[in-house]
Amino acid sequence: MIPQPPHDAANISFCVLGAGNGGLAMAAHLALKGVRVHLWNRTAERLLPIQRSGFIHLIASPDRPDLPQGQVQIPVVTTDIEEAIHDARVLMVVVPATGHAEVAQRLVPHLRDGHVIVLNPGRTGGALEVLHILQKHGVTADVIVSEAQTLLYASRALNPGQVQIFGIKNSVPVAAIPAYRTPEVIRALRAAYAEFVPGDNVMKTSMDNIGAIFHPAVTVLNAARIESTHGDFEYYIDGITPSIAQVLEAIDAERVAVAAAMGFGCMTAREWLYIAYGASGKTLFDAIRANQGYYGIKAPPVVNHRYIAEDVPMSLVPIASLGEMLGVPCPTIRAIVHLANLMHGCDYWQTGRTVERMGLAGLSLRDIRLRILEGIPAESR
Repeated sequence: MIPQPPHDAANISFCVLGAGNGGLAMAAHLALKGVRVHLWNRTAERLLPIQRSGFIHLIASPDRPDLPQGQVQIPVVTTDIEEAIHDARVLMVVVPATGHAEVAQRLVPHLRDGHVIVLNPGRTGGALEVLHILQKHGVTADVIVSEAQTLLYASRALNPGQVQIFGIKNSVPVAAIPAYRTPEVIRALRAAYAEFVPGDNVMKTSMDNIGAIFHPAVTVLNAARIESTHGDFEYYIDGITPSIAQVLEAIDAERVAVAAAMGFGCMTAREWLYIAYGASGKTLFDAIRANQGYYGIKAPPVVNHRYIAEDVPMSLVPIASLGEMLGVPCPTIRAIVHLANLMHGCDYWQTGRTVERMGLAGLSLRDIRLRILEGIPAESR
């Protein structure tokens, strides 16, 4: 049965920017709810099957009949971003974090008063980078930039124009810049979602990016095993041994210390495991082993994977860059970034989300907090 649209859904329209796993799931689910939604993608290939058939097929999960399923029509499916956001208020950006800057630049000429941009998710510093780009390009429209702490959906695109949702998180924090505008974002999102809840601020959503702990280092330190087995082992259970867990704890401590230097408290990875999964233990290794949700998850088949290509430049680099500016050493994070650079033959320090790209370079602690809490650019002070 197709669920009835939520209260006031007809009054707020959405545009999903990105037609990958998460974007297709979000667009289909919104349409199934009865919400007006448009779909945009940077390249045409992913959109052609939907344009030809006129539908997205949301495939049923055999063991989860409670999850969304059905065939839905999307009225606008396009690579023209101006057409996509026309008449849409909430712009849900669902692309890898490495694409946030490009999407922001494409949006610049077309933004207008009332637009709400939500990065799904922001990784580390996503909303800061996007706002910096908009201000650098002279956008004067009253636009709110915000980010979700994580992606709402666990989903996979199975075939062209077909997607399956395996799970929907119960709650995902969202925060805006400036922080006092977060309630406006939540009100707009509530036209379709009850799962999005107010986050404290974008530094909290950014620094609570636990993927920074569980993805890059585990992949780098298991590189030989991934390449020799093509990922035929359990990523979290086999790939995180006591020694590797100690490396993860060191990375985690550096992340928490950088946040604390700015006056923001972040949960540790061990605390997050307990809150998210009810998994506890005296050490991070024990807590990982206690998490039943990690059993059965295979490693990536190759090391040229988003766990490095996205999470290093968009999660580890911004933490280390902030740490360098604030005088907080991040030797373990820097070591993983260095190894990732060697493995991928690139320089993630050059392409990653540094304090310069986030618009925070040279700011005092007071100015960083003013930027996050009140949205004031450095040049305005």
